[in-house]
Amino acid sequence: MASSGKGGRPLVADRRYGAQKPAPQKPSKGGGPSSRKAQPRKPRRQHGLVVGLFVGLWRLIWRIVWGVTWRATAVVSLVLALATFFFFSQLPPVQDLLDGRARGSVTLLDRDGEVFAWRGETFGGQVSAEHVSTYLHDAVVAAEDKRFYQHFGISPRGVASAIRINLREGRGPLQGNGGSTITQQVAKLLCLGVPYDPTQWKSEAAYEQDCRSGGVWRKVKEIPFALAMEVKYSKEEILTIYLNRAYLGAGARGFEAAAQRYFGKSANEVSPAEAAMLAGLLTAPSRFAPTNNLQRAQDRASIVIGLMAEQGYITPQQADEARKNPARLSAAAEAKSGGAFADWVMESTPSFLANDTTEDVIIRSTLDQHLQKAAEDALAYVFETKVKDGSTAQAAIIVMSADGAVRAMVGGRGNPDAGSFNRATQAKRQTGSSFKPFAYAAAMDLGFSPADYVEDTPLTINIPGSGPWSPQNYDKKYKGMITLTEALAESRNIPAVRISEAVGRDVVRKVAKDFGIDSDLAQGPALVLGASESTLIEMTGAYAGILNGGSAVTPYGIVDLRLKDDQEPLMGATGGLGERVISEQAARYLTYMMSQVIEQGTGTRARLPGWEAAGKTGTTQAARDAWFIGFTADYVAGVWMGYDDNTPLKGVTGGGLPADIWHEVMVRVHEGLQPTPLPMDIPTPKLPPLGADGRSPNTLQDGQSPRATPQALQPAPPEPDLAEQILREVLGTLGN
Repeated sequence: MASSGKGGRPLVADRRYGAQKPAPQKPSKGGGPSSRKAQPRKPRRQHGLVVGLFVGLWRLIWRIVWGVTWRATAVVSLVLALATFFFFSQLPPVQDLLDGRARGSVTLLDRDGEVFAWRGETFGGQVSAEHVSTYLHDAVVAAEDKRFYQHFGISPRGVASAIRINLREGRGPLQGNGGSTITQQVAKLLCLGVPYDPTQWKSEAAYEQDCRSGGVWRKVKEIPFALAMEVKYSKEEILTIYLNRAYLGAGARGFEAAAQRYFGKSANEVSPAEAAMLAGLLTAPSRFAPTNNLQRAQDRASIVIGLMAEQGYITPQQADEARKNPARLSAAAEAKSGGAFADWVMESTPSFLANDTTEDVIIRSTLDQHLQKAAEDALAYVFETKVKDGSTAQAAIIVMSADGAVRAMVGGRGNPDAGSFNRATQAKRQTGSSFKPFAYAAAMDLGFSPADYVEDTPLTINIPGSGPWSPQNYDKKYKGMITLTEALAESRNIPAVRISEAVGRDVVRKVAKDFGIDSDLAQGPALVLGASESTLIEMTGAYAGILNGGSAVTPYGIVDLRLKDDQEPLMGATGGLGERVISEQAARYLTYMMSQVIEQGTGTRARLPGWEAAGKTGTTQAARDAWFIGFTADYVAGVWMGYDDNTPLKGVTGGGLPADIWHEVMVRVHEGLQPTPLPMDIPTPKLPPLGADGRSPNTLQDGQSPRATPQALQPAPPEPDLAEQILREVLGTLGN
């Protein structure tokens, strides 16, 4: 076939059969395409049927798991981001989150303006993480979240560690230790942004309990809330919220309030030891509160000191110094938040300004902390030195001024905590012979004189519906015709009944009530012997009325009440002097008679060397109650002693241990004061009335020889007026 003529290959037909393969070419050294030699594919590994099935199944499961995982992760991340954004948009400025209380607090000041007690959840004022004591700042971080500045609100390592600890202790993985960061704890304090609504919750306590509750769902909600806070606030702002909202025991909300409560100083001024004790409270505020158990609080503080040293916040030398000199309570904190007196003041205050207040209230009170300590020390001294070890007998003390201002109050032995039963104001007990002065007060007001006479002879009174009643003297003896002064001084029952019946029970009852005895008073002749019940504060207040010249007083503890930062008081004193009950002359005569109780009667153990004092003993039937109430020109003090279950006292009368306690109290109370005479008048002595035989009936029972009396040495008194003659006749004929 002809060629194309262009030098190309001649056109030839392919061989019809079996075209030969081209000869293999050697690869060029240039490494170009011609250099790549086609490699034969490695034959696939062949599996057996069973193995192949398993491999295929595994690959299928892995693909499913991977597909579900990345999709679920994407969904969870999206939900977390949305939840975080939602909480972020709801979070208010930091300043709005610092005071987390739904109610206000009450701060009580003594008569000198010093804080001695708090009630409710106190808030000491706002502090910031930047300005609080460096020791306190570091102690909180060291004790609660040492990686606080490294995480973003959540610490997986902390959660894993907490789960491991819980499982090791035999608890559920989320029970007990939660591994929460400070940010998560703040989330709980903020109740995840849910405000308190009184209409939705049974009480504020129930609301807070729910906020602190654990559980998986609560933990899940904490995560986006914590992340939102980390986005919204700086680390120092989160710590500031924590420092202000954390509850630290004894009603203190926030570290400023706690520092004031326990140490009497600002949170800006606390030492390393004090800072460690405060930070240690975060684990269990009530358990580690130093007012509950100081040693336990100090032990916990020692652990925190170790953490601070370990993390480099303090030097080993500082740690040793803090352990050698542990934190101590202030005097106010040692007083157990004011105890009985503070409780009584709160009860005397309208609820909307006290227990239910929504504002911070300041109450200036009548309490004298020096006298309070004197009363507490006196009670402790008598029980340590004169009462058998292990005795469960109780006692209560009240000290007040003549106008009813209560200066000290002991509600029971052992310095009971706030809220304990207050025997000084709440215990109603039979008064015994301490009631007798009211009958003599009525007699003095009707014109009797302490030098007048009354028969101490057997007496029987017919009581309608009950039959005859014959009172007896304590010593089961009779002394014949004796003066009213002697009858009261020796606490003789029969003369007291004669006086009461002569002036009229209704008159005696009215005098007692007008002096402030609000309790129900007996209707029968045993009224004058103290068959009725009363409280120690009522009885002491009534005796204050005698001291101030016969005008009633209402015991009070509040001087004024105002809102915090306000200068104008909302209310003033809640008590004080009232209306006149008996004449001033009658009060002065009665004071003299009661002074003889201490000088030569049943209350000699209460004598105060160098001081004029007046008082009255009281012992009830079977000695279930023993009283001594008395006064000097400066103070009135009342003492009650007995058992809470009415068990009779053994060998105790009002002139015994209660008089000893009263003596010890008044010696301490009057330390440094100059003696002041009592406001009393000494009566002109009178001759005893003559009997029908012309002889003085002033003879003892059972034919004993006549008693020599100083009155017989005095000139005859002037003729008595008609009222006195009639009254004498009544006194002489009662019981005949």
